Amino acid sequence: MSAPPALLPEPFAAWFAGRGWTPRRHQLDLIEAARAQRSVLLIAPTGAGKTLAGFLPSLIELAGRRARQAGEPTRLHTLYISPLKALAVDVARNLQGPAAEMGLPVRIETRTGDTPQAKRQRQKLDPPDILLTTPEQLALLLASREAETLFGTLERIVLDELHSIVTAKRGDLLALGLARLRALAPRLQAVGLSATVRDPDELRRWLVAQTRPAPGHEPPMAGLVVAEGGARPDLAILDTEKRLPWAGHTARHAMAEIYGLIRAHKTTLVFVNTRMQAEFVFQELWRVNEESLPIALHHGSLDVAQRRKVEEAMVAGRLKAVVCTSTLDLGIDWGDVDLVVNVGAPKGASRLMQRIGRANHRLDEPSQAVLVPTNRFEVLECRAAVDAAYAGAQDTPIARTGALDVLAQHVLGVACGAPFLADELHAEVISAEPYAGLDRRSFDDVLAFAATGGYALKTYDRFAKIRQGKDGRWRIANPAVAQAYRLNVGTIVEDALLKVRLARGRGAAPARPAVAAKVQPWFMDPAASGPPKRQSRDGTAVRTGFGGRVLGEIEEYFAETMTIGDTFLFAGEVLRFEGIAEEDVLVSRAAAAADPKIPSYQGGKFPLSTHLAARVRAILADPRAWRALPDQVADWLALQRDASILPPAGDLLVETFPRGSRHFLVAYPFEGRLAHQTLGMLLTRRLERARLKPLGFVASDYALAVWSLSDMRHADMPGLFDEDMLGDDLEEWLAESALMKRMFRTCAMISGLIERRMPGKEKTGRQITLSTDLVYDVLRRHEPDHVLLRAARADAATGLLDIGRLAQMLSRVRGRIIHKRLDRISPLAVPSMLEIGREPVYGEATDAALAEAADDLIAEARLGAGAGAGD
Repeated sequence: MSAPPALLPEPFAAWFAGRGWTPRRHQLDLIEAARAQRSVLLIAPTGAGKTLAGFLPSLIELAGRRARQAGEPTRLHTLYISPLKALAVDVARNLQGPAAEMGLPVRIETRTGDTPQAKRQRQKLDPPDILLTTPEQLALLLASREAETLFGTLERIVLDELHSIVTAKRGDLLALGLARLRALAPRLQAVGLSATVRDPDELRRWLVAQTRPAPGHEPPMAGLVVAEGGARPDLAILDTEKRLPWAGHTARHAMAEIYGLIRAHKTTLVFVNTRMQAEFVFQELWRVNEESLPIALHHGSLDVAQRRKVEEAMVAGRLKAVVCTSTLDLGIDWGDVDLVVNVGAPKGASRLMQRIGRANHRLDEPSQAVLVPTNRFEVLECRAAVDAAYAGAQDTPIARTGALDVLAQHVLGVACGAPFLADELHAEVISAEPYAGLDRRSFDDVLAFAATGGYALKTYDRFAKIRQGKDGRWRIANPAVAQAYRLNVGTIVEDALLKVRLARGRGAAPARPAVAAKVQPWFMDPAASGPPKRQSRDGTAVRTGFGGRVLGEIEEYFAETMTIGDTFLFAGEVLRFEGIAEEDVLVSRAAAAADPKIPSYQGGKFPLSTHLAARVRAILADPRAWRALPDQVADWLALQRDASILPPAGDLLVETFPRGSRHFLVAYPFEGRLAHQTLGMLLTRRLERARLKPLGFVASDYALAVWSLSDMRHADMPGLFDEDMLGDDLEEWLAESALMKRMFRTCAMISGLIERRMPGKEKTGRQITLSTDLVYDVLRRHEPDHVLLRAARADAATGLLDIGRLAQMLSRVRGRIIHKRLDRISPLAVPSMLEIGREPVYGEATDAALAEAADDLIAEARLGAGAGAGD
């Protein structure tokens, strides 16, 4: 098919022909939608050229514009929003090539948190034709006085990987920003790009202004373009030759096999789910890297310079493999990647497909991926994920209701940009899809919060951020408010972070890389010389070199668990802790340590998706499905069937048994760690009331184990798991727990009530906790319906507690609980028992101890095969 000249003018048609390409139908469809002034959602598999499709209309329009006259100001034409800084940089690089080859008079620039301040200031006054940025940078631009001039001529906004943004508070902030852009640029078209979508209509509504539809009519939606599917991926689950662990997440057993896969392929991306796993896997791969293959590390806590060097080395084809987290999940176009290895279970079919798409990145060739389960339960999840991927199933979360703390931040940002009228802003806010159902009372409450802090805080001037003038318009109370807003914008709140700075510390080992000559050159910068003294937080004098290189950031709470001389893994090296000075963790390079710690981070842990959970339960219940599992796992399930039972897919199995001086209850809901943790907290309260003396519980994505001093084999299981636990039990527990204070702390920071960053300084985690805890106690006593308390309760229900999912589970299993009263542990309970009392330490001795304990437990379970007591 040749494209009609009207759709694909010169030099675009010549550029496609010069590469032997034919424009795909969905690329032409987006050009037609642009000419019809329609917003549109494009759903296309990885490698289908969807990013180019999103930009083609803009490039064509810019190529056809008249030449700019001397002295005529530049105007921003297209804004591109990426969920990842790395993706924005990569897309800009890939877009500049074709633009230069066609000789287009187009200026393309990126703007992220890594962009120098001088360049960011210049971009507001002299913008490029196409600006690629992130949701946080858009919020900052909208809060500037230049916003109306900058965005007044905006024609198009391209929202990449839209499905990954709309399910979190970043999506709320971006939706409000999109509503603001529509007010500033009435001609604005929105183009959404996504490879994985569960419900396209949700995203179609998100892209356009929402109005209340007439009875019997659909709400406004963008157009829809769906590209043809690509080649079927080649997916495999590693059937390790080693013994598969019963518990844990290290994958140490498979490192030699992963290394063999890296050797056999041109370029491999090794995905893990957390930054902690990334550091561990990287170090383990170097331990077996006898050929000194160039293997790099990439995650969000590393210094930006190191991340950029890794990305550049990937583009140049200088790396054999990169160990990475979700920082490289989306959209990065590295054509030489021919294998994806996913260490651990992917937690969702859509996430797996995103990661698979990083291999080959060509529509007509199959992507190759190998999943490496780290324990036996993860084998089941990996099998479920592969089956779901082949079935084309999607399990991205549903779109969300807009959060009130994000709205408070947005109200403050609008005031920073220009004074506003409440009625006009309310109409604008409810045009954003997440806030379409927002009632006027809640909006007014948010406005009052921004103006006074709320009824209980209105006597404190520090909480008054905006004020109303005689003209009825709201504006910031003073310039310091705008400065604080710009320093604290965004919705991603992690625990307080400290910079890891390389310096020569007192008593440190000679500065040398942890893996000697195997380490890539960018890990080998020498520490700064010169030994001026600084004072650590504990009063210990620390000899450092000013100007020592920053390696990245770790969370404050982890740093404060260490003492001088401790070693830990970070940025692919073994580092020796030398102390904390101001906001720096001072370290020196250390010789290989016997058992270095690994920094843990509160964020980045994915929950098991509901869709995969249902598939895992189905696999357990169907012995025919076991044929697709490794022999080690199939034998384990057969042993469980003989010793106890494997429940039907819709039932809940609860096993109770004694062991030593304790009694145990293990339930298998397969509903994810968050829902199981909430269930454990509520279940132990009920057991306490029943005088069964519970001592504690552990929760995984698959099971929940409770132990007690009293025999639980005769407990009333239907009563214990009744849905009414989500009533008074939940409210009483929330009132007593520290969880609500933690949720409130996050909401207070997002809303602007508490600022972490102030000009010239940054509050410590302890200072923020003290401030927010005091405010929380005041509001609970004097204003229990405060906006932030409502926001915190909503976050708890949908986030850390996963109450909706737990409620669905309790409803599903009502009347379908199978209680097996056993005399000894069952094979299925072994992984949960190994988690009890286990600390997240990753030494080889720990793995050996776990294996030995597992042997003892499974031998005990074998004695019970066929001898379980009745129901």
